[in-house]
Amino acid sequence: MISCPLSSMPVPETLQKAWDEANSLIENGEPEKALDILRDAWLECKNDTQRSQTSRYAADAGTLWGEMDINAQKRRWQKAYKNYKTALDFNPKDKETRRRMNKLASMMDENGISINSGFQMFSEGNPTPMGILAIVVATMVFLTSFKIVTEALDPDGIGLWDALTGEESSDIVLLNSSVILEISYVDSTDTRIDVDVEIELRPDFAPIHVENFLILTSEGKYDNTEFHRIIDNFMIQGGDIDHLEGRGGYAGKWFGYCNGQERNSSDDCDPSSWTIPDETSSENPGLLHESCTISMAKTAPPNTGGSQFFLIPEDSEPNHLNGVHTVFGEIVSGCEHVTAISEVPTSGESPVNTVQLKNAYIVV
Repeated sequence: MISCPLSSMPVPETLQKAWDEANSLIENGEPEKALDILRDAWLECKNDTQRSQTSRYAADAGTLWGEMDINAQKRRWQKAYKNYKTALDFNPKDKETRRRMNKLASMMDENGISINSGFQMFSEGNPTPMGILAIVVATMVFLTSFKIVTEALDPDGIGLWDALTGEESSDIVLLNSSVILEISYVDSTDTRIDVDVEIELRPDFAPIHVENFLILTSEGKYDNTEFHRIIDNFMIQGGDIDHLEGRGGYAGKWFGYCNGQERNSSDDCDPSSWTIPDETSSENPGLLHESCTISMAKTAPPNTGGSQFFLIPEDSEPNHLNGVHTVFGEIVSGCEHVTAISEVPTSGESPVNTVQLKNAYIVV
């Protein structure tokens, strides 16, 4: 019998039974049935340890399914990798999960399968069919109550895309969305290169900031903007959707704040002055400013965030910002590029060569 890792809360009998049945099915070469059981068992999880374990078993099933179904191997393994990562989000110290995830990554590399499965939101300024779907998905997710968004998970990685297309069926709402930033900069060899940075958003800590970021992304507001402020060993800042150089930016919709002041109505506030409320404080800082995270830029007064954000490189942990600026996501791929960009030549705090955010799109 497979038991739960050490936890302050005992494993519910129904959950333990589901784990045992799922693992028996995996051992007998029936991963699809195992995933059905684990999906139903998700609501039985009472803490992060149990959610981590359930996600790991779902990843195990997905890995096996990919080995058995060669035609759909890429999709199965990409979903399995995402589930391993979800398991580590809930329990970062689980060495066995990390070992299995690394093994899957090696298998994917050997078979030429990328870890991420993004898509293009816009082409030549027009939304692609996938881009239109992403906008619909983002709207559906955030019209759903925060409670559902934070408590629901799709262990099979099916989510709204498969439900809408009919490829597979699921009524599970996605827990997290990710955004890919396509960035162009001049590297240390004076060569302009294009890189991708993936950010996994965390609505469980900062739902308003995540919603705002997704709205601006889905509307293409970040496309062809610049990282206008760069400080080595600290951060790179961008997201000025007005002037590109740090004087502009505004929230994606009305969140009840005009230039940081709470208002009952937006009638007397120009959209260019819309801001979002802070979701951090000294008493409840939420996610911390650790390396490879994304945080909201703002002016000194509270509740003045709009569209500008900053990315923290690998060699920076500006903990003096904890409780002041809101961290709303983590860089899960490409943080080495953020570090490299933070080291480009600058004049004052402005990069000598333009660092352009060419495109930003949602991954579901």
